[in-house]
Amino acid sequence: MTFTRTVIEICGDYALLESEAGTQTEVALALLPEGIFEGAKLIFEDFVYRLAPDQSPR
Repeated sequence: MTFTRTVIEICGDYALLESEAGTQTEVALALLPEGIFEGAKLIFEDFVYRLAPDQSPR
């Protein structure tokens, strides 16, 4: 399965992610790729998060 999430907020050691359906989840930054930023789109696939191909820091 593949899911897309948007980084809503980064606070301390956690990031708040939101699904396309609007569900929000806190995820430890240690589980996320380096270089994430608020507004970034992440893809969760095979139990690994990665930045969507069209994402770059602002």
